[in-house]
Amino acid sequence: MSSRVPLSTKEDLSIAYTPGVAEVCRAIAADETLAAEYTWTSNLVAVVTDGTAVLGLGDIGPKASLPVMEGKAALFRAFAGVNSVPICLDTTDPDEIVETVTRLAPSFGGINLEDISAPRCFEIERRLESTLDIPVFHDDQHGTAIVTLAALRNAVRVTDRKLGDLRVVVMGAGAAGVAISRALHAAGVGEIVVCDSRGIIHSGREHLNPVKEELATITNPSGLRGDIATALRGAQVLIGVSGGSIDESALEGMADDAIIFALANPTPEVAPEVAHRYASIVATGRSDHPNQINNVLAFPGIFRGALDARATHITEAMKLAAADAIADCVGADLAPGKIVPSPLDPKVSIAVAEAVKAAWEARK
Repeated sequence: MSSRVPLSTKEDLSIAYTPGVAEVCRAIAADETLAAEYTWTSNLVAVVTDGTAVLGLGDIGPKASLPVMEGKAALFRAFAGVNSVPICLDTTDPDEIVETVTRLAPSFGGINLEDISAPRCFEIERRLESTLDIPVFHDDQHGTAIVTLAALRNAVRVTDRKLGDLRVVVMGAGAAGVAISRALHAAGVGEIVVCDSRGIIHSGREHLNPVKEELATITNPSGLRGDIATALRGAQVLIGVSGGSIDESALEGMADDAIIFALANPTPEVAPEVAHRYASIVATGRSDHPNQINNVLAFPGIFRGALDARATHITEAMKLAAADAIADCVGADLAPGKIVPSPLDPKVSIAVAEAVKAAWEARK
C-alpha cells in the first residue's frame, strides 16, 4: 500500500492521520454506506482459504497454500485493478471459518473463497452469503462454471447446435462439477447427467449427501443408472472436472461431432490426442493446449463489476451475464480451436465487469 497524497509536512500528517481522519470516521459513523466512498473497501477483496483443496495438490494446509493466494492477488490487480489480501486460515471447521470471515468482513468490499474442499465449501459460501452484505464468491465453483458455460455456448455455435438440444455428461460432483451442472441447468441445457466415483447420480441412489440429493432433482431426467460409459452413450458433450481418468472405450458411444472438455489439471481425464479421435472440439485446463478453460477469464471482471455496482451479492443473472460476455469476446475468431478468448486479452475483464454491473443494476 502506498499513499496517494504527500506525507512530508506536519500539515500533511494532520490531514492524512489525526485529526483529519476523525472527520471521515464521524461521517461513516453517521452513514455506513460512505465507507465504500471514503475507504479502500470499494476496491479490496479478501482471498480466503483453508488450504484443503489447492489446485491438483489437495489438502496441503494454509501455509503451503499461500503462494496460490498470492498469485490470485496478483491476477486481481493485473487484470482488473482490484486490490486483494490473501488470508489463509488455520482451521477447517466451517463454523470457525464463517465466524472468522464474518468478523473480518468490515475491512473488505468482497470475499473470494478459494480452494476449500467440498462439501464444506457449499455450506460456508451459503452461510456467508446470508450473513454478509458484500459479494461472496467461491471461485472454484462459480468461476469454473462461468468459463465452462462460455466455452460451451461457443462450441455449440461452431457445431451448429442449441443448448436445449444437448445431453451433457459432467464427470465429477465436487465444487466445480456441482456449480457447472447448476449453471448449465440455469442456461437451459436440455439434459444433464452427473457422474461421481460411484457412477451416475440419480434420485434413487443411496447415501447421497444433501448437495448431491439436490443435484439429482435437476439432472438425469431419464433416470439413467450405471457408470460413465452408460452416461456417455449418445451424449454430445463431456465435461470432466474429476481429476480421474476415462477409458477410451467409454468415448466410443458418444454422438458424432462431440464436444469434450477434459478440465482436470495438470492431467486431463482424457488426453487431448485421444479426445480428438471422438470430438471436433476439445478443451482442457492447460495453457499448452488450445481452448484453455481458465478462471482468470471470469473472477477479475466479476469482482470489478460487483464492486463498481456496489452489489451486495453475486446473482445468478450476473454469472450468466459474465459467461455471455466471455463468449462474445471471441468474436470473429470463433473456430474449433478458439472457443474462449485468451486469458491475456485485456478486453475480457472490461467486458465481464460491464456485463456484471449491468446485470446487477437491471434487477432493480
